[in-house]
Amino acid sequence: MIDRQLLWTGDLNAKALPKEPPRTVGLYDTTLRDGEQTVGVVLTPEQKLEIARLLDAFGIDRIEAGFPRVSDEDRRAIEMMRDAKLRAEIWGFSRAMPDDVAAIAELGLRSTVIEAPVSDMKLGALGVERSEMLRRIRTAVGSAAQRGVRVAYFAVDGTRADLSFLESVYKTALDAGAQELVVVDTIGIAAPEAAAYLVALVRDWAGPGVPIHFHGHNDFGLATAAAVAAVRAGAEYIQGTVNGMGERAGNTNLAEVALALGALYGHETNLRLELVHMVSRRVRELAGYDMAPWTPLVGENLFRRETGTAVSQFHVPQAIEPYGAAVVGATREVVLGKRSGRDSIRIKCEELGISASQEAQRLLLERVKELATRKRGLVSDDEFRTLALELA
Repeated sequence: MIDRQLLWTGDLNAKALPKEPPRTVGLYDTTLRDGEQTVGVVLTPEQKLEIARLLDAFGIDRIEAGFPRVSDEDRRAIEMMRDAKLRAEIWGFSRAMPDDVAAIAELGLRSTVIEAPVSDMKLGALGVERSEMLRRIRTAVGSAAQRGVRVAYFAVDGTRADLSFLESVYKTALDAGAQELVVVDTIGIAAPEAAAYLVALVRDWAGPGVPIHFHGHNDFGLATAAAVAAVRAGAEYIQGTVNGMGERAGNTNLAEVALALGALYGHETNLRLELVHMVSRRVRELAGYDMAPWTPLVGENLFRRETGTAVSQFHVPQAIEPYGAAVVGATREVVLGKRSGRDSIRIKCEELGISASQEAQRLLLERVKELATRKRGLVSDDEFRTLALELA
């Protein structure tokens, strides 16, 4: 739970948003399956187990362990996660094919997503008729139900499907034994209002007692907003990944959703946001990619201040930040560069234990700006010490 004393968001949201009863939203992580589909990312079974342990400590409710029929390595990774005695539920991933379902059951997994494409664009590309896809869904879901495996049916490209056919798809899956349904924005085309509209429709089609998930992608930069809208329309689970990693523009970033829900909308998750920097960094190290320094929650610049106007308010965090650094396990820092001011020099001198008169600080500021302009970057602490020594 977020420490609300560390939220400095004002009262505009409370005035603008209708009152909603607070609830706890489940987080379903697919970093190890959909996230690994990021171009160029290949994780070993041991790395997947390490990430699964991180996700478990992070407070993720459900971990999608992978797709056992992809490779022997994926199967081994699932076995390792299955035997790790994690708190989180371990879920499998299956196409609407009996052999895929059998592989899930043979591994002893008690829950799985079963996916099948439903848009005419996808069906046309695959050369599959609607009636045939309905048959495949009925057969695969029925096979899982007979084996005692809980199914969340995953309607691939559902946001571009004909709605009357989509209704038939979900009802077919439920009739065959599916217990949960996933609204899937495969290509990331749903505006937040559209995500809410479709979640509400599916909830009506499914009736009470059927958990609804939302699975989105970020092609238009709206994945977090769409996920929040889905929750407000009644979705019980949001699917996504660490850092939003995934194909194309990536998946929904679960940490962003958790922060937005908790800080702005009053809904909770079980995510321990104070661990987000550690989890984000380690997953990036294992997967081999970097992130922009202005990335929400985990960007290295979020709690670093260079400009003099911001640094002059550094002693009052709520004046220049929307939430406290401790919320996401970050630290605050003043850095020196072209846009630094007198307060920047004073704070850095105090931080590094450097004694300098006001005149020396004025000269240091000039030197810092000159060096930063020349090197086209920040002035490091060691470089600052050298400048101070030269003026001593």
